[in-house]
Amino acid sequence: LEGVPGVAKTLLVRALAASLELDTKRIQFTPDLMPGDVTGSLIYDSRTAEFSLRPGPVFTNLLLADEINRTPPKTQAALLEAMEERQVSIDGTPRALPEPFMVIATQNPVEYEGTYPLPEAQLDRFLLKLELPLPSREAEIDIIARHQAGFNPMSLAEAGIQPVAGAADIHAAHEAASRIEVAPAVMAYLVDLCRATRTSAAVRVGVSPRGATALLRTSRVWAFLQGRGFVTPDDVKTMAPVTLAHRLGLRAEANLEGVDATDVITGVLAATPVPR
Repeated sequence: LEGVPGVAKTLLVRALAASLELDTKRIQFTPDLMPGDVTGSLIYDSRTAEFSLRPGPVFTNLLLADEINRTPPKTQAALLEAMEERQVSIDGTPRALPEPFMVIATQNPVEYEGTYPLPEAQLDRFLLKLELPLPSREAEIDIIARHQAGFNPMSLAEAGIQPVAGAADIHAAHEAASRIEVAPAVMAYLVDLCRATRTSAAVRVGVSPRGATALLRTSRVWAFLQGRGFVTPDDVKTMAPVTLAHRLGLRAEANLEGVDATDVITGVLAATPVPR
């Protein structure tokens, strides 16, 4: 989740966590955070003369990585294995994470003092990138009115947010979405979109096969949420910008010309023939 400070990125994730019966933890990323503070570490027990694991906050279902770009790359990289393989290796021993497992990170796009941009390999592991814009005038008036009426963002239960789903519900939805059909023509269209990013003049690094499989997953889920049992080209078009844009590495010339990743995806969508 990317947006300027104060657009309720953290509050949005906390509200999601409050609506699910899952274990959730939050890490405030800071410049002095160490990898062991994320994954955990082995602690020597003098009573037993043995080492025991002290699990880090990554051992949870929903992990909020708040302001993830405020910590150095070595600590950011502590999440690489967790996000891809659903495990962490501590002292050479892989340890499985709970199911389900999800990382939701926030970052501020306009402040660069004391921040560390996420490496491309880690950006590629995020399924989606969503930008939270400033609210409209009417929405901001509503926000102020809610606060004036006593809304307390620190107490979501008082705001009426209660758990409505748990791990079993999420697993059932995952299974249902995985059964959504994708016609060969739609699958080829999806692949053509991803391959077209690799030949764009503005792009240094295009979408990888991991990005193509991510677009397949998000298109299936979007079709599932629309109540359909099959994916359409419009589902792929809808999910392409938020699934693919953060996976592109642009050339310096493109940045100088004011071209961003979303512009590239828009151009690719317009140029790629749509199956009938």
